[in-house]
Amino acid sequence: MLIDRQLTAAGWSVQSRTELNLFAGQGVAVREVIMAPGHGRADYVLYVDQRVIGVIEAKPEGTTLSGVEWQSARYAAGLPAAVRLKALTLDDRLPFVFEASGSELHITNGYDPVPRARALFSFPRPETLARTVRNAEDDAATATWRGRVRTMPDLIIEGLRPAQITAVQGIERSLAEQRYSRSLVQMATGAGKTYTAVTSCYRLLKHGGFRRILFLVDRNNLGTQTLAEFQNYATPDDGRRLTEMYNVDMLTGAGMVSSSSVVISTIQRVYAALRGEAVPDQDDPGLDGFTPDAPVDVVYNPELPPESFDLVIVDEAHRSIYGVWRRVLEYFDAHIVGLTATPVKQTFGFFQQNLVSEYTYAQSVADNVNVDFDVYRIRTQISESGSTIEAGTIVPKVDRRTRVQRYEALDDDVAYTSPQLDRAVTSKSQIRLVLETFRDRLFTEIFPGRSTVPKTLIFCKDDNHAEEVVTTIREVFGAGNDFAAKITYNGRDPKGDLKKFRTSPTLRVAVTVDMIATGTDVRPLECVFFLRDVRSAAYFEQMKGRGSRTISPTDFQLVTPDATSKHRFVLVDAVGVTEHDHVDATPLERKRSVSLERLLDKAAALTLTEDETSSLASRLAKLELDLTPAERGELDELAGGSMRSVVQALVAAVDPDEQAKAVAARPSDPEAAVQGLLDDAVRELAARPLLRERIKELRRRHDQLIDEVSVDVLLDAGGVVDTERARSVVTSWRQYLDDHRSEITALELLYSRRADQQVTFAELRELAERIKRPPYNWTPDLIWRAYEAVELDLVSHSDRHTVTDLVSLVRFTLGADDRLEPFAAKVAERYEAWLTQQEQSGAEFTARQRWWLDRMADVIAASAGITEDDLDNVPFTEHGGVDGLLRDLGDRAAVYLADLNRELTA
Repeated sequence: MLIDRQLTAAGWSVQSRTELNLFAGQGVAVREVIMAPGHGRADYVLYVDQRVIGVIEAKPEGTTLSGVEWQSARYAAGLPAAVRLKALTLDDRLPFVFEASGSELHITNGYDPVPRARALFSFPRPETLARTVRNAEDDAATATWRGRVRTMPDLIIEGLRPAQITAVQGIERSLAEQRYSRSLVQMATGAGKTYTAVTSCYRLLKHGGFRRILFLVDRNNLGTQTLAEFQNYATPDDGRRLTEMYNVDMLTGAGMVSSSSVVISTIQRVYAALRGEAVPDQDDPGLDGFTPDAPVDVVYNPELPPESFDLVIVDEAHRSIYGVWRRVLEYFDAHIVGLTATPVKQTFGFFQQNLVSEYTYAQSVADNVNVDFDVYRIRTQISESGSTIEAGTIVPKVDRRTRVQRYEALDDDVAYTSPQLDRAVTSKSQIRLVLETFRDRLFTEIFPGRSTVPKTLIFCKDDNHAEEVVTTIREVFGAGNDFAAKITYNGRDPKGDLKKFRTSPTLRVAVTVDMIATGTDVRPLECVFFLRDVRSAAYFEQMKGRGSRTISPTDFQLVTPDATSKHRFVLVDAVGVTEHDHVDATPLERKRSVSLERLLDKAAALTLTEDETSSLASRLAKLELDLTPAERGELDELAGGSMRSVVQALVAAVDPDEQAKAVAARPSDPEAAVQGLLDDAVRELAARPLLRERIKELRRRHDQLIDEVSVDVLLDAGGVVDTERARSVVTSWRQYLDDHRSEITALELLYSRRADQQVTFAELRELAERIKRPPYNWTPDLIWRAYEAVELDLVSHSDRHTVTDLVSLVRFTLGADDRLEPFAAKVAERYEAWLTQQEQSGAEFTARQRWWLDRMADVIAASAGITEDDLDNVPFTEHGGVDGLLRDLGDRAAVYLADLNRELTA
């Protein structure tokens, strides 16, 4: 009776043999069918589209189903001759085999690459099995996604970070192997979990045989953000937007759109849909924030059957899946992928310990995906110990629901503790003192030297607490409504307020409870302020992660004008949240008092401690954010590969998991094992003194010290030139050229004086960078002025000199030129001579052709040469680039390009 009901609910027509009617529906389940001799009687034989496709072995409730698989397998291979004529068989047996007890159900799908029984919530609908059969008619090996996913094409890695590549490949490997029905991806907040998931979705929909994916988000407003990620995703192999190829929809009151390939929802909305309840289109904190007191149970819903999804992706898996919502996920016959930055024991347990990729916060800082942080602790007496209000005191009381305030005299003393603060009792003095301390220390200790309040996010205990805080912070800073705003679900326009907080230069402080706690990017955020305690390590990590995002200096300065670049953020802790043992509030930077120069010297001597190794990794990661691409490339070359890999090695050495492995390999001396790990990590730095010195130079170059204390005194003024100093520069310059002629490409080419080998702008820039370093600190201007002082009659004066003037300086020093003239002036002179020569040989140029020739001469003057690549840049692109050149100069275009390069730079 139970199985009959389940089959009927799933759309099957259940019949006895005597009332057989194969046209009663697409799926017909016939009871008690006698099989071939020796194969017994099958409890049910399943027909789809008038063909036998499977059998069901029925057992009483409580029967262990794996123990009766031999019976159902015997039926699947024992069709009577009359039935076999209308049967679909695979390797001489029926493809779909079920074992059912009314309370449990197993299926073995013969089209899977490794047919293996798995549990189902209820029977699949007939059309589901019919779709698999149709797929099998094309290719039985790829009839199910479990077969298709084994032949996935190689991942296109352009545009993906290494951690994202590892995660996508780990998910696909887990799906192909099918050793587990669930996969867990641990990826630091801000490292691009959603983009990783979207990449996986696209590949699985296009290549993996997946029909529909459920993407569960932590809150409904994050669903909108996730939908935007799908809409903005440009497919790497096709070039179109993903949503041009596949429908991506939010689960709304209209239910699930049948054509949807990806459905985005909170788990609460899925549960409501399973119960047949209305799902609102707009944010509903009462629904999306609802957590039941006990684990929920679910019943079969034909509008949303278990086979509705092939894959369920759970974003922020630590909050949504195990415990009260577990049955909602187990309802679907789908592989489950969890995404989280902070897995706990329960998370690993639910995902069967199947961690397919791991990327920690420290690793993300080393890769410049995230920035490091500092902790600033504010303690007050009431925050630590609470207080007592004496009997008889007249105090204001506020109704939480209506916000109506009244005054009452206390009948008894009221003593409250720290945990009761801002829930049962609000201390205005405590809130004001904390915020005043923040204001007074902001520009001296927390962000020294700054003048604009950094973007700050304050976490409060509840909406009433947030209301008190936003009022007080405006008063403390003497600012208006546009300076600080409360952004909670109860606000008038929380999404609009959040957008304004991201982009407005005036809105500096956002006060919230939970709305911005997870998954919300506010990249300019520099200060995460805790006025509420958080007992969950996972939730704390998410809240901390709001400040971790990197941002380009240009975008950063648009909202925070007095900042240069974002190297860190600060956790302001006014409640002791960072002092819990279960909370990781240890930044990568642990030894702020030790200079980078000292850390590098200790690395060379292999005497770095663990904290110093961690700090060195943080300093080098910060330095990389300030470097130009050319400087990064130079450090990579000096590092013998990649500077990033040097930093990653330092981070790995202070990773507790890596240290545990080292100790396990050398248990007799754990301290030596860890120290050996640290020494191995700094090997590249220790073995490369040039790399260490260049790092120090670059740090000094990018750190400009401002002296506001010393008072200068005028010693001299006038136009007298120090000729001795000038002669010293000229002599040192000549010696430098001789000493480095074989090391620097530009010098090697200029010394050779070969007409067929021209120095490039990049090579000149390398020379300029080399001479700019200590101890020389030379620039083309400085060397030119020195020559003017020593050999005035042979030098043409110019107020400004460029990198290309190094060509003139080198040639003059080597005696190749009689006079020292600016490179651009010589190019202009040679260009005029070239034009005259062309006219004398009968060439006539139109105005359009002269435009091309004049612009090419300009580029040669500025860059010491021109290539075809330059023609694809402004101003040439305005006239068609290379195609325009060929159009206007015809077959002679390449000849003119070569002539100008040769003649103008000779």
